Amino acid sequence: MSGNDGIRRISSGGPWEDAVGYSRAVALPNGLVLVSGCTSVVDGKIAADGPYQQTLNAFRVAIDALGQAGLGAEHVVRTRMYITHARDVEEVSRAHKELFDSVRPAASMIIVSGLVDPSLVVEVEVEAFRGES
Repeated sequence: MSGNDGIRRISSGGPWEDAVGYSRAVALPNGLVLVSGCTSVVDGKIAADGPYQQTLNAFRVAIDALGQAGLGAEHVVRTRMYITHARDVEEVSRAHKELFDSVRPAASMIIVSGLVDPSLVVEVEVEAFRGES
């Protein structure tokens, strides 16, 4: 869905988008693409156990959204990782490094009290920039 303002709103088709009223990603006319929080939920089910695999899956959901805007992991300029336990820092960091080591985006990791499902241990956000054509 796009608006007259040059902003492109991208949907994943997930039920939360309609229920809450948000887009999976928003592409701005200046080349910035913002991806909403992503977890390791695929087809309504948590797709992985453990912080490492959940982080990989969550970032893959985000990167898939970027793909709909014509961008990839190499365009990522900022990541945010929300984790539910400090003990998961190493595993979440390992997954982030695996995906973004050559890109080196600005990154934050924040410990939160919980996510929408207690089985989820990580949620990620991504910002990417297309740059000049």
